[in-house]
Amino acid sequence: MPEKLKKSIREIPDFPQKGILFYDVTTLFSDPVAYRRAMDMLIYRYVDSRPDTFVGVEARGFVVASALAYALGTGVTLVRKPGKLPYKTYSESYDLEYGTNEIEIHQDALEPGQKTVIIDDLLATGGTLEAAAKLVEKVGAEVMELACIVELTFLPGRERLGKYKLHSLVTYDSEDVKK
Repeated sequence: MPEKLKKSIREIPDFPQKGILFYDVTTLFSDPVAYRRAMDMLIYRYVDSRPDTFVGVEARGFVVASALAYALGTGVTLVRKPGKLPYKTYSESYDLEYGTNEIEIHQDALEPGQKTVIIDDLLATGGTLEAAAKLVEKVGAEVMELACIVELTFLPGRERLGKYKLHSLVTYDSEDVKK
């Protein structure tokens, strides 16, 4: 089934800069069959473990976290870019494969001990998901798992996130990039 999802993900060369191959999951989101299949796969994964909340990383992580929270009757928590949250926040900086960035969470977004699954669209170097996990832990909540739609296995993201349980729906290895 992951191969069917792969077919709905658009690959854009040289975005956001030359030499980067961007995997655009918005095409998966706009394909009703692929989107439903991806959400069903994730819902099935979490139906028994039922986290207290899904944490969506801006912005494509919001789409997935919200759908899962609705389907499973949990909360949804947002991790956003700086200056987008209106209340007191914690922030965490991280490196991307092509630069640096920062994300924030409300200081009262989660309760101590709450079980969370952090969702992002793509795992490359692991910087974004690691920063989100640090924010969740800073608030006092528990990271049950990190999840993404796409994982680039030829980059060191999984190694970087080794202390966390990690789930991805679709993987691309170095052979996929050469095609």
